[in-house]
Amino acid sequence: MSKLGELIQKLCPNGADYKTLGEIAIDVYRGSGIKRDQITEEGTPCVRYGEIYTTYGVWFDKCVSHTDAETITKPKYFEHGDILFAITGESVEDIAKSCAYVGYERCLAGGDIVVLKHKQNPKYLSYALATTEAKQQKSKGKVKSKVVHSSVPAIKEITVPIPPLEVQCEIVRILDNFIELTAELTAELTARQKQYTYYRNKLLTFDNTGIPIVQLRTVVKKSCSGSTPTKGNSDYYDNGTIPWIRTQDVRFNEITEVDSFITEKAVVETAVKWIPENCVIVAISGATAGRCAINKIRATTNQHCLNMEIDETKALYRYIYYCIYNKYDELISRKQGARGDLNSSLVLSIEIPVPSLDVQKRLVYVLDNFNAICSDLKIGLPAEIEARQKQYEFYRDALLTYAATGKIILTDK
Repeated sequence: MSKLGELIQKLCPNGADYKTLGEIAIDVYRGSGIKRDQITEEGTPCVRYGEIYTTYGVWFDKCVSHTDAETITKPKYFEHGDILFAITGESVEDIAKSCAYVGYERCLAGGDIVVLKHKQNPKYLSYALATTEAKQQKSKGKVKSKVVHSSVPAIKEITVPIPPLEVQCEIVRILDNFIELTAELTAELTARQKQYTYYRNKLLTFDNTGIPIVQLRTVVKKSCSGSTPTKGNSDYYDNGTIPWIRTQDVRFNEITEVDSFITEKAVVETAVKWIPENCVIVAISGATAGRCAINKIRATTNQHCLNMEIDETKALYRYIYYCIYNKYDELISRKQGARGDLNSSLVLSIEIPVPSLDVQKRLVYVLDNFNAICSDLKIGLPAEIEARQKQYEFYRDALLTYAATGKIILTDK
């Protein structure tokens, strides 16, 4: 029998009790707003809610952001062992994503973050809150819309199995091993992606070669932005069959399917426009601005997508996609306004090299192969990382079920 099995048989043979977070909490409270322009290079460590989605995993020990605490109205702090929840998000499936802080500095919690103080193993709680069962509880009653919200009362109602601390620690030890292996593979893939970025830039640089450098608009046959049908009108969404691309779908990828659809009535009665396959799409709003994609399906988009149909007599759409991908940092530097948005004029005015179609074709062939090595989930490191992630998720859910029921569901490893 494994060490975990021995501990469960000894300490909770009939399984652990399920408790609500409200029952195990010492305190639960919301953070205080920290604006983008209040982030500094040095100062008090802090977390803004978006970073929980984009930066932190199950647990973290250092903050990537800092601020001057004196500029924050009614500052709210978190400390070692606290669990942070992001209670605003873009999808029902991800709402209330949580992570454990295991560092030792006193840090500030931004707005739309809920802080949970407790006396359990913080990593254990974070693993438990990432299970399929916990995610279903977090999303219960939430409605798909542009912005999804949770709350302190909703967080306090979430239930998780709470075995003795010895059992919690052993589950953490096992799952940390999975996380460590995935982290090692991810680090190797990151190094490979940096190499790919370097060579992509070299391949798309034509200094002193006589290759024409032109504004993007000169190779675009047609461009348009989409629209968002009125959210409150169910006739525009219920039983919709028309693919509707949003900025979260645009992530340096080929879009072959989406999870958002609108109705024919929405297309007829609103400013939504159909776009053909193989447009180059650039996200122009907020955090997603500057990312690009190619749609491999005929679709519609929201207003935060700039959709460009490429003139095939002048350029290959995949070549233009790689050029825009390579200009990401430049596009980011052009963002404007409080949210950091782009507009069609800013995007269409970027300058790109346009060699002959034959040269473009050869470059696309090389870049497609580079990209596959770094991104294709069917081959190499990406495939191995995907497999390890699925294995981790299976064992995470299984171990938590084991702790909750006391029934052996795993073979000894």
